[in-house]
Amino acid sequence: QVQLVESGGGLVQAGDSLRLSCAASGRTFSGYAMAWFRQAPGKEREFVAGISANVGSTAIANSVKGRFTISRDNAKNTVYLQINSLKPEDTALYYCAAARLLRVTAASYDYWGQGTQVTVSS
Repeated sequence: QVQLVESGGGLVQAGDSLRLSCAASGRTFSGYAMAWFRQAPGKEREFVAGISANVGSTAIANSVKGRFTISRDNAKNTVYLQINSLKPEDTALYYCAAARLLRVTAASYDYWGQGTQVTVSS
């Protein structure tokens, strides 16, 4: 079992930056691929960024490439999502998820946090 707790969301203005954090507890964190998804009202949950276990290869959705960066600190059992140049369309509930392999589909992930809200005003 892996428990995930996200933090770092908030109300920001367009152009601002945020760093979201996801703290993990439970089984060996370094053995899990980690990902960030987001879900806006009335829309499906979408993959935004992922990072593999151990080696740390990353995948970023084309829609956010160049603005979003994912990283992990295995010593702190934490994964981060750096978001730059925020846009109103980035407004969503951002979720952290864990799985054995890095995938872009939500159904592939076994463990989920409760989410942290990001709201971007224009």
